[in-house]
This record gives sequence, structure tokens and C-alpha cells, in this order.
Amino acid sequence: MPRCAWCGTDPLYIDYHDREWGVPARDPQVLFEFLLLEAFQAGLSWITVLRKRERYRQVLFGFDAERLARMSDAEIDERMQEPGISRNRRKLEAARSNARAWLQLEDPVGFVWSFVGGEPKINRFERLDQVPAVSPEAEAMSRALKKAGFSFV
Repeated sequence: MPRCAWCGTDPLYIDYHDREWGVPARDPQVLFEFLLLEAFQAGLSWITVLRKRERYRQVLFGFDAERLARMSDAEIDERMQEPGISRNRRKLEAARSNARAWLQLEDPVGFVWSFVGGEPKINRFERLDQVPAVSPEAEAMSRALKKAGFSFV
């Protein structure tokens, strides 16, 4: 399989590239997990988050939005002691508040997909330096998420 230059040789990155990256997802659980992982990625590399992903799943209730929305301050304190994740209180609090915001969305899947008209956006970049750091769709989604009460988006 031809791979994008950014995935390098790390087996975890290769597996992510081959099985998940660019694969349209309409499962609300999958979309919510990626939303939270993106929040945890702020200031870090994506490979760092991928390496911690399984532990995040374990300590964040399998990314169950309903359970995360009920996470107590004491449970956040416990996770601040967890060496297998990035221990950033603001990001952990954001996971809880983002879960609450997610649950308030009438149609979270439709909301996420609305920024690309409900269809995958297919780019045909030939070189890594052609890939923009942000897109108009991503910026619009970020603004809408913030307006809906999300943080670290």
C-alpha cells in the first residue's frame, strides 16, 4: 500500500495510517474518541497521543460520553496521577466538559459531517509541503464546536 510520507516507519503510525486515517467514520463513539484524542494532542505530536491511546481508553471509561460527563473532580485527581496519559488537568476537565457538550448535540454525527457537506473530502496532494496546516472546514468546525461549549478544539 502506498503510504503518506508523514507516517514514517513506526509500526503504530503505519497501522493507524493503513486502518484509520482517511477512513470515513460515522460511528458516534469513534468520532467522539477522535475529538477527545485531538484535544489531548494539543501541544503534542499525534504519535505521542497514539502511543497513549489504549491507556486513555482504560482511564477515560472507553471514551463513553455519558460516563465521562459524570466524571467527578476526584476522578480527575486520580487520573492526574496516571503515568500512562498526558497529565494535564485542563485537558482532563475538557474531556468531561466536551462529553457534556457532545451529549447536548441533537445529532453529533450529522454535526461533524456537516462541515464537509456529509461527504468525505478527497485531496490529491503530491507532496507533504502542499498539505495545509488548517482548512476552511476545520476552522469552521472548530468555531462551531467552541460555540457549542467544547474546548481544546
